[in-house]
Amino acid sequence: MTSLFRASIDGLVPYEPGKPVEAVQRELGLEHVVKLASNEGPFPPFPGALEAMARAALELNRYPDGGAWALRTELAERNGVAFEELVVGAGADGIIDLLAQATLDPGDEVVCGWPSFPSYVLTAAKLGAEARRVPLRNHTYDLDGLLAAIGPRTKLVYVCYPNNPAGTANGREELLAFLDRLPGHVLCVLDQAYFEYIDDPDYVDGLDLFREGRRIVVLRTFSKIYGLAGLRVGWAVAPAEVATATSKVRRAFDVAATAQAAALASLEDPQEIARRRQLNATGRDRLAEILRSHGLEPVGPARGNFLFADVGGGRELFDRLQREGVIVRPLDGFGAPEAIRVTVGTPEENELFAVALGHVLSGVS
Repeated sequence: MTSLFRASIDGLVPYEPGKPVEAVQRELGLEHVVKLASNEGPFPPFPGALEAMARAALELNRYPDGGAWALRTELAERNGVAFEELVVGAGADGIIDLLAQATLDPGDEVVCGWPSFPSYVLTAAKLGAEARRVPLRNHTYDLDGLLAAIGPRTKLVYVCYPNNPAGTANGREELLAFLDRLPGHVLCVLDQAYFEYIDDPDYVDGLDLFREGRRIVVLRTFSKIYGLAGLRVGWAVAPAEVATATSKVRRAFDVAATAQAAALASLEDPQEIARRRQLNATGRDRLAEILRSHGLEPVGPARGNFLFADVGGGRELFDRLQREGVIVRPLDGFGAPEAIRVTVGTPEENELFAVALGHVLSGVS
């Protein structure tokens, strides 16, 4: 049977999504389990999104809008770009996959930092392309290193901004200098999945760069601060010819009707976005305080809704915390097996993490 499968997937390891909370409760006999592993927002969808989903559910006998026309139109108008420059997909991760399918032939290359988001590497490998991984410098993307790694067959260079799992982001001048030096045959994909959490004048809004005429793709998602991770809807702004190419490889009905309706409705509540941004900043500070109180220094300054910390053995600490009812993220698949990533939860969830970490590191059971 081995001859049935493409050689390019031989070395790939299936994505490890983590066990559902209910499965962990059942297996370990726990009454309460907190999930701080997947960088979801800790708060539910907005009320308007829930109402929009309920309305959309009445017509689930029909296929969704395959072109996501209403959502693309609204996003284009709100962000000052053309409708033809909007891509909607099954999360930002789905758009990464579309970009790879549209651009990469066997033997082509992508470049990214490492540790970073594994999908950059996996989508390339599935197509027989090579991912050149450039080690981080001081836990931040080494943009000079990315430029040095670009070759004649490089098609895409990813900048995870802020980087997942480290949480760090390059400054404005450094990023602009990198884009100025980027060879013309390479397309930069600026992954801003955590954009809405950031309030920092030195952080660059990729859409500003796009509107200035930069040839880049800017990724965004509704999976994080909007509370729609379970629906899988993301979007991107890209040069029109890039957006058209992704439509050629996209599945006919890629984004569910309920997802499109909820995303569209979620754009109407900027006050709630601001509230969640502030709660996240407070929670992130609290998580950092908890880690430091146990001699674990989180990488920073962190920009998203998570923290990265070297704990000397991420998988071991993950297992021990899970037995205490707290699920964090071991980072083997991200290229950092010595570390964990902890997502900011609600204030109550953050305190449960504090108790669990104290029990684990003190030997109390």
